[in-house]
Amino acid sequence: MAAIARVPADSDADSPTSSSVGRRVGAVSWDDARARAHAAARPLPAVHVELAAASGATLAEPLTSLVDLPSFDRSAMDGYAVCGEGPWTVVGEVLAGSSSAPRLTRGQACEVATGALLPEATTAVLPYENAVREGRQLTGPVSPGGHIRRAGEECGTGEPLAPSGAVVSPQLLGLAAAAGHDRLRVHPKPRVRALVTGDEVCVAGIPPIGQVRDAIGPMLPGLVDWAGGTLTATTYLPDSTTALAEGLAQAEADVILVSGSSSIGPADHLRDCIDRLGGQLWVDGVRCRPGHPQALAALPDGRLLIGLPGNPLAALVGFLTLVVPAITGLRGAALDDLPAVSDSSLPRHPTSTRLLPIRTENNGRLAAVNHHASAMLRGVAMAEALAVVPPEGSDCPVRLHGLPG
Repeated sequence: MAAIARVPADSDADSPTSSSVGRRVGAVSWDDARARAHAAARPLPAVHVELAAASGATLAEPLTSLVDLPSFDRSAMDGYAVCGEGPWTVVGEVLAGSSSAPRLTRGQACEVATGALLPEATTAVLPYENAVREGRQLTGPVSPGGHIRRAGEECGTGEPLAPSGAVVSPQLLGLAAAAGHDRLRVHPKPRVRALVTGDEVCVAGIPPIGQVRDAIGPMLPGLVDWAGGTLTATTYLPDSTTALAEGLAQAEADVILVSGSSSIGPADHLRDCIDRLGGQLWVDGVRCRPGHPQALAALPDGRLLIGLPGNPLAALVGFLTLVVPAITGLRGAALDDLPAVSDSSLPRHPTSTRLLPIRTENNGRLAAVNHHASAMLRGVAMAEALAVVPPEGSDCPVRLHGLPG
């Protein structure tokens, strides 16, 4: 389960205490909210898992090689292992998987397959395509050491291959297997449970007048997977404090997402539920547009609770602001620095960070796409990234936040 870390000392909002439960603690800047979400999430306890179960997890310790790679001198090509200068006499054959090979003397050659153990005293491998063979006699051009994979040339036994905190990608799994590992010690992927609230939300078909089709729920599986977590379930709830409190109490997860109940209107019950459950608010509003009504709380049992706005683009912004850093922290990984760009032509808000869906124009400049209001997904669906545009008067650069896909 998640555990709470101390908020950075330079935070621009009051640090939460037991007396802050259930009251507004003040909106924080977008960067501060992102940092708080990461700091609030301690890495999940490390476990040993089989390689097949490690994909997408984070290494809890450095990965080192258990063997020399390669563990013996191998042929890098199908052809002939030769000793000395030609011409040579072919004296045998070694296939991949063979555990022994004849010793060559000067002027001798041995037919070999790619990956096969090289005979002792091999000075080069002559590929088939360069070889001329007549009976047992062989000629062709070679260079000393050519097409030989020497033992340990990739790494030696005990050599570090990847640091703690590295994401276990498919290619890293392949490297771990090649290096002799059957299991890895990892921080598992955080479990995420989603609660989508709203009496007006329908989940299929054309919505009747007065209702809207849910657009947040369908985004969440891909978003959570992209962020490095596992979405265990999505539950739809009516606008009710009792229903939300029961849903929160029953949610078995490391992170609980609640969408549509994070503001301060008559149908927004999240803060009352946090109060009932004895949680502590760490973020209560973020100075960003869209996505201002976000919330981050820690429940007494260690679960993290994140409130997302009910409008789809605002919910996506909230996910990037709070959920991605929280999942990153639970995985034991560092929070990525966002790349800065020199473009200063994007419009700024007087007091808040703007997150604008953008594309690159033909002249190389960034341009905000149309249809980027908080309830709209049309623009961001076609965007290349979100531009993080600081408020007016800030000397921070414009940065780019990646999007899935």
